[in-house]
Amino acid sequence: MTRNAGQRWRKYHGLGNDYLIPLDREEATPDTVDPALVQRVCHPHYGLGSDGILYGPYPPGSPFFQRLGQPGALCAFRILNPDGSEAEKSGNGVRIFARYLWDEGLVSLGVPFTLATLGGAVTCFIHDPRKAIQAQMGEVSFASHSIPVAGPAREVLRESLRLPGETAPLLFCAATVGNPHCVVLLDTPPTRELALRLGPLLESHPLFPHRTNVQFLHRLDEHGVQVEIYERGAGYTLASGTSATACAAVAVRLGLCHSPVTVKMPGGSLEISLDSHFSATLTGPVECVYEAELFLESPASAPPPSP
Repeated sequence: MTRNAGQRWRKYHGLGNDYLIPLDREEATPDTVDPALVQRVCHPHYGLGSDGILYGPYPPGSPFFQRLGQPGALCAFRILNPDGSEAEKSGNGVRIFARYLWDEGLVSLGVPFTLATLGGAVTCFIHDPRKAIQAQMGEVSFASHSIPVAGPAREVLRESLRLPGETAPLLFCAATVGNPHCVVLLDTPPTRELALRLGPLLESHPLFPHRTNVQFLHRLDEHGVQVEIYERGAGYTLASGTSATACAAVAVRLGLCHSPVTVKMPGGSLEISLDSHFSATLTGPVECVYEAELFLESPASAPPPSP
């Protein structure tokens, strides 16, 4: 059988939150991204399967880097969700891309470097390429106009929201870590079933004009919370760095926890440190899963949605 050359990809995961990175230089830094191709590549049956794609590195002289307006960064990268939409920031995505740069010999252990993203610059520090990659996520804000959340200007803390078909209103907070988050407060541990039932309703609720990531949070102790996550553009996921950051910030802001906060997710735990201005630093592991060559023998039209 004759076939065209395939595209090479490498897959990493941070606590089960997995991303693909194209290894061929032209595919790694596209000027425009085809959503149908992203959906095809991320699909578990029609492609390689992942929670998203990380494109880069875009060097400082590239048009995409220049558009971000973040001088001083080593390079930029883009984060694409499996539905083809583009994300502003991803805590696990940042740490995974940092690990990729180390694997390629572009950064060194123990030397901080900054990455430019749509959601702002992030400084990274690799203590151990597998067990401890740190990302300074910037300042968490609860301001409605920054997140954004509809309604009057305010900090969105302990607000009530009733969803169709639910007998009791939800108590939630909202925050931005460069991307929007809705943190639902629970008295009992959250479940995957709860996230799958309520996550889609909250993700696209009119209260959040740019849609939102959704977390269901239960306090464990003074330095720990348990979380289930429904990501904007990705759906149910085992872990998320920005979600963990938002949850830790909400728990500290409400006085439920003190920094540092260990955020326990189905895929594992991340440690979040917050200073007095709610500037957050997250630390956790990253592992390389595989390298593969993908052959698309039919057009990259959007496949059926993932099950």
